[in-house]
Amino acid sequence: MNIETPLIFAESSKGRKGFIVPKNTVGSYNLEKYLSKEVLRDDYPKLPEVTEFQVVRHYTKLSFKNHHIDKDFYPLGSCTMKYNPKINDYVAMLPGFSMIHPNQIQDSVQGALKVYYELEKILCSITGMNKLTLQPSAGSQGEMVGLLLMKKYHDFNNNKKKYIIIPETAHGTNPASVIMCGYSVKQVKSDKRGRVDMKHLKELVDDQTAGLMLTQPNTVGLFEDNIEKISNLIHDVDGLMYMDGANLNALVGVAKPSLMGFDIMHINLHKTFSTPHGGGGPGAGPVAVNCKLEDFLPGPNVKYNKNKKEYYFDKESNNSIGKVHTFFGNFGILVRAYVYILSLGNKGLRDISLHAVLNSNYLKFLLMDKYDVPFSEGTLHEFVISALKQKNRGVRALDIAKTLLDYGFHSPTVYFPINIPESIMIEPTETESKNTIEKFAKAMLDIDERIDEEKEYILNAPYNTPVRRLNETKANRELNINYYETKE
Repeated sequence: MNIETPLIFAESSKGRKGFIVPKNTVGSYNLEKYLSKEVLRDDYPKLPEVTEFQVVRHYTKLSFKNHHIDKDFYPLGSCTMKYNPKINDYVAMLPGFSMIHPNQIQDSVQGALKVYYELEKILCSITGMNKLTLQPSAGSQGEMVGLLLMKKYHDFNNNKKKYIIIPETAHGTNPASVIMCGYSVKQVKSDKRGRVDMKHLKELVDDQTAGLMLTQPNTVGLFEDNIEKISNLIHDVDGLMYMDGANLNALVGVAKPSLMGFDIMHINLHKTFSTPHGGGGPGAGPVAVNCKLEDFLPGPNVKYNKNKKEYYFDKESNNSIGKVHTFFGNFGILVRAYVYILSLGNKGLRDISLHAVLNSNYLKFLLMDKYDVPFSEGTLHEFVISALKQKNRGVRALDIAKTLLDYGFHSPTVYFPINIPESIMIEPTETESKNTIEKFAKAMLDIDERIDEEKEYILNAPYNTPVRRLNETKANRELNINYYETKE
């Protein structure tokens, strides 16, 4: 039975305190000197008056209502929701990292600067790129930065470019980033193998092509094996190859994007390198480039003076696109990724990709008798199934996703990519055990079997969650997250 957790305001009692702010020792000051009167409060905010343990218990109860990666399997395709080792958090919370300020003098933050310096070198080694910026705070911002670099390159070389080509299976942020950076979109179709249609691509490429954005491996979990031909086509018109790094988890330690012909790529540290993400952040989306573009990167970057044996911020290039983030990126997330990489070492990094691919193929094998797998040849770290057979029996992909909550699992990604009807995209990652994968497969097979016997149960699931099935369209269009005090 689900017991409703009351709002924390309901726990409030006048005079209770969870924390006492130290008395002001610096004297009075006039806020209106710094802020306009319109943005200042006339009275104190109406915050709940609760003790420390009430706050802790309240949010602990709420955390159990949510599904999260520390609770159980989270096979969200394309989002790489892997377990986050707690050593990452421990190191990021050390005072030398968590209690510093970005305006401190360089002599006092040498450890932090070393993290920046070494993480850049490591990520360049993994990708084969020449240089990168750690500033972008998410993959989506990294995309925009990468496209701004592309635009800067073409403007610098007086290239008249109008279009960027993206696959029909691209992440939704791809076309959005293209438009934001002033280009138009051309969409290339997929062939019958689930990869870029080379014939159609050749028809789209011309002298006005600025570049191509490509996820490698692609959104249906397949390696674009014509990548060298694709890169040559784009480079022949002085276009640039941009790699969406969302699926880098399949390549780390195995293949380098630079050798495939990519000029620019973003790296989702919060996916591949196991730092927390979701709920709007924080994230980290470093952008790596080859030598053609390194002068355009946001600055400053950290360098090392061998003679003085110290790290320092280098001056920004005159051709830089400029800063894209306050200070130098989401430092706590960068530290976590750095710890994760050092913990694994070269062999461990290669193993994460190999194990991710193994888990994905094993799970696909367990499901393929009951669910259609439109593109099953060459599966890497994720795969897409179609619930079209289930829909024809009266149950949609969304219904299957909702029912999985009653089995204790978060659902995979549904209805993306859009070129597969009733698509369900599954990414088990390398952190899940064989036992967990088999339990998840059993749940999927049970749901399929129950369609013929208990269809209404599935159509009305979930039952064992804090709230029942919601009207998601209404919730998105009529967002209500404010608390209003009601008077009796």
